[in-house]
Amino acid sequence: MSVIPPPPRPLQQFFRSGPMPCPYLPGRVERKLFTRLSTPHASEVNSTLSRAGFRRSHDIVYRPVCPGCSACVPVRIPVADFRPGRSMRKILKANADLSVAEVPAIATHEQFRLFHAYQSSRHGDSDMARMSLGDYSAMVDEGRAETCLFEVRDLRDTLVGGILTDRLRDGLSAVYSFYDADQEKRSLGTFMILSLVAQAVAEGIPYVYLGYWIRNSRKMAYKARFQPLEALGSEGWFRMALDDLTQAPSQQNGQHPNRAPVNATS
Repeated sequence: MSVIPPPPRPLQQFFRSGPMPCPYLPGRVERKLFTRLSTPHASEVNSTLSRAGFRRSHDIVYRPVCPGCSACVPVRIPVADFRPGRSMRKILKANADLSVAEVPAIATHEQFRLFHAYQSSRHGDSDMARMSLGDYSAMVDEGRAETCLFEVRDLRDTLVGGILTDRLRDGLSAVYSFYDADQEKRSLGTFMILSLVAQAVAEGIPYVYLGYWIRNSRKMAYKARFQPLEALGSEGWFRMALDDLTQAPSQQNGQHPNRAPVNATS
């Protein structure tokens, strides 16, 4: 009796973008290595590439390959070892009246109104602030790879936050978040990441992926507050020491003297 082998998976094609101005570090040039999630194996590809330091946007999974710069550092939270500090415990207490619920990754008018208000308040000069409902729907719908939305609502059932999330084989990946920027005292951005950590713990998933951390970018500074934090270097994922978070960008090339390797193949 012969066994018919399964058909081979198609080769994943990668491309390199042209040079563009870096959106995070003035005066720098950005280039990306990217591929598209356009096959039935999209979830598997997304998981594998996320562990290799890639990031998803729409149906594109990319990683910076910028000439002469390695400032973008992929980071993730090992949830089993994470313990919220005093300030984060205060944030959890301040938001005890909120509920977090997983919903399908389907764009709604309610979400778009909050998304648009957030962009106008926090990133008014960005391309995202000019996105239409159709653009927002594309961001949610394109490139789905076991994707969901976590909605945050108050006691009046008003939507105050949302975070587009991918389920990976070893974690939850925070793709994009938005929230009511007028409720600054709630620190809703931090609260939603803490909610993802709690969700990962409940599901027995080891990591929450936060994308890229950039030392000299104010937009990325919040990620360093989640301790412990793991980063991807030239030899795999490692536990970042506090001085790794404050050293000069020229040292951020994967050769950290205080690194403690975890699982280089994870």
